[in-house]
Amino acid sequence: MGVPSDDAVLIHKGKKPGEPHQITVNCPDKHGLACDICRIILDFGLYITKGDVSTDGIWCYMVFWVVPHSSSPFVRWPSLKNRLQSLCPSCSLTFYLNDQPSHSVASPVYLLKFFRLDRKGLLHDVTQVLCELEFTIQKVKVTTTPDGRVLDLFFITDNMELLHTKERQDDTYKQLNAVLGESCISCELKLAGPEYECHHGISSLSPAVAEELFRFELSDKDTRQQALSPDMIKLKKANVVVDNSLRPAHTLLQIHCADHKGLFYDVLRTLKDCNIKIAYGRFSPNSNGYRDLDLFIQQKGGKKIVDPETQNGLCSRLKVEMLHPLRVIISNQGPVTELLVANPVELSGKGRPRVFYDVTLALKALGICIFSAEIGRHSSSGLEWEVYRFLLDENCRFQLSSMVARNQIVDRVRRMLMGW
Repeated sequence: MGVPSDDAVLIHKGKKPGEPHQITVNCPDKHGLACDICRIILDFGLYITKGDVSTDGIWCYMVFWVVPHSSSPFVRWPSLKNRLQSLCPSCSLTFYLNDQPSHSVASPVYLLKFFRLDRKGLLHDVTQVLCELEFTIQKVKVTTTPDGRVLDLFFITDNMELLHTKERQDDTYKQLNAVLGESCISCELKLAGPEYECHHGISSLSPAVAEELFRFELSDKDTRQQALSPDMIKLKKANVVVDNSLRPAHTLLQIHCADHKGLFYDVLRTLKDCNIKIAYGRFSPNSNGYRDLDLFIQQKGGKKIVDPETQNGLCSRLKVEMLHPLRVIISNQGPVTELLVANPVELSGKGRPRVFYDVTLALKALGICIFSAEIGRHSSSGLEWEVYRFLLDENCRFQLSSMVARNQIVDRVRRMLMGW
């Protein structure tokens, strides 16, 4: 019944340089599958130029046209297909007869620990290697010793599920040594123990910083650091319209907003967490920096969204996610300058891909060394956030006490994260 599982995902590469590649997914449907597909596409550094999604609730058909993002031009296409294939439910008859969702076993967490000499941009270079090796960075703890040496703790999972093999471990050491070179003093890879839970949370945030980082709305007259720069005011023009007049069983959700990296993922994860099902969706190409999305949706149980309060709540949440899906601020942590980045975590527990990659790339481009870094989780107002903290080295070309310099850093980091 259905298509053979090997044909559930097809990738047709563009025939000319710069031409979009086409990803087709044709398999049984499950709640949030389109969101999960877009998350993997984002994780591989790809930008969706346009897309179509349709489902009858049993079978789905999705087509996405993608191009590599400039910050990550290298794509492992066979690995991408395997990752997407792993998301597709079984095509067998038993899938339809079994109402109980399958629960995948959590991947084991490994601790990658190395002691090294410091140099500008090295943390990003290591992060790039880990991404290219298809590791997911779960937690990070980076500290600099008084003599200028650096201890890095990376808690990682292997998307290929092969890190228990000697061949995979040897390849990891080889790739890391190629980047670290003579900077590496020692390197160790092992299964994570109790120390993983010790580093699960984020260090305490002050009430003022937490309020700035996690608050729900930004005002047009806001003078705080997270206020939008003039050339980003177009973000404020996000428009969401609900229409129940076109179909008897579906609500039409029309979205017009500024484009950014991961836009489709942000919209689809919001709908997934709100338990909204998509029957059909079309993502139009970028037009002068803006996107149009048309989505025919239903609530759980196959009902239209007719309650005005529910409509307003959904529209408000979507606007927030399109306005600032990632929060970026700079604050003082005692005598040092701290850069903080936060993004909401899916109800499934998944964080946003490539945030650490993009932030370290932006800081490398700015010539700023990272004195220490960590990734952790923080709960605020009933939502869970993934928080990235970077203590910045004062020895750089920026006067970090200057508000102008701080705004430049925040703007550069935000632009890298948003793909502008």
